[in-house]
Amino acid sequence: MPVFQTWDEFARAAEKLYLTDPMKVRVVLKYRHCDGNLCIKVTDNAVCLQYKTDQAQDVKKIEKLHGKLMRLMVSKETHSGAMETD
Repeated sequence: MPVFQTWDEFARAAEKLYLTDPMKVRVVLKYRHCDGNLCIKVTDNAVCLQYKTDQAQDVKKIEKLHGKLMRLMVSKETHSGAMETD
């Protein structure tokens, strides 16, 4: 399970993983107050991508990616090319 050090690498890998098979991908957000860490995990049971941070500015980035993935998951249109509108 790779833990990415940079946000850009993680975001690209998560988008790519989602677009390969949207029906199998799930996203998990986990916050540990005692450590002050926020973790986002994107997995399809074969590949598991993870990004951890304790920086406040990264929370907005995580929220933006999470919202984008959630909108794609509930949309009825085709998923091809939808993530490139950033």
